[in-house]
Amino acid sequence: MINRKGVKRRQFLVGLVSVLILHGCSRTQPVSPQVSIDVRPKVVSTSTILTNLTSEIAGDAIQLTGILKPGADPHVYEPIPTDSKALEEADLILYNGYDLEPGIIRLMNAAGAETRKLAVGEVVSPIEMQKQGQKVPDPHVWGDVRNVITMVLVIRDALIELSPININRDRFTQNATRFRQHLEQLDIWIREQIKTIPPPNRKLVTTHDAFHYYARAYGLTLAGSLIGISTEEQPSAQTVQQLTDSIRVAGVPAIFAETTINPALIKTVAQEAGVKLAPRQLYSDSLGAPGSGADTYVKMMVVNTTTIAQALGGKVKPFKPKITSE
Repeated sequence: MINRKGVKRRQFLVGLVSVLILHGCSRTQPVSPQVSIDVRPKVVSTSTILTNLTSEIAGDAIQLTGILKPGADPHVYEPIPTDSKALEEADLILYNGYDLEPGIIRLMNAAGAETRKLAVGEVVSPIEMQKQGQKVPDPHVWGDVRNVITMVLVIRDALIELSPININRDRFTQNATRFRQHLEQLDIWIREQIKTIPPPNRKLVTTHDAFHYYARAYGLTLAGSLIGISTEEQPSAQTVQQLTDSIRVAGVPAIFAETTINPALIKTVAQEAGVKLAPRQLYSDSLGAPGSGADTYVKMMVVNTTTIAQALGGKVKPFKPKITSE
């Protein structure tokens, strides 16, 4: 359920502010406002990807706090005191789920019982992976743009339920519709770029298992990775050797490092396997910093697709989404 007390408190404050404004207008002397009250709902998002998706839908109609910053690894991130405060005060917490951000989830579960917590990524049917001998859901659901379209609609509905102001509901609906159209065009564009890669080269080797959804959606084969779905894992010497051998057998022209993981080991693998390391790292668990060219979800997917396609022998056309009327 939504934090009803928080919503009612904001409705009361909206009414109170309106009364004070009307009362002030009836006076002959101008009244200077002494207190600025922000009545917008407080929403906390865990990952940089969720923060961006939520911002695209809500704009400035909510108070949005993102826990993870660009470049932070959600698998190993340990929350700080300000994170705890934000979670406790939130009317709505949006998190990926499927144990992507275990440290934040532990802290989040200690927040007030009335605070609504929505596992946005868990609206997607997961790919199951092996972790320490057990099957677990792969949390990297955003690799398939169609999954993100589903997530956008769920975020939209949660924000509509949270907002007491009708005009915001229309705004959230319009923004989500426009963003969905953008994502649908992105999905088509990715498919077209991957198809330019020669079929024998459509094999992906990365630092950790973060691209299963991407590979399945867009026609790539995952030829190997150094570590599993969580960056908490440490590859053994045997694992490194096995990956090196697999790369030689697969005959891939390039392998890929990731921005949230130290590239030293994957560089060594590339050297020993005699293959090129792609000149640009992939964004796996986090968006890039402002100015990186990958500071939104759409830009991140464009950068990743361009990097993959060019390194594997494909040719990339610029992504130019069509502007549709509202």
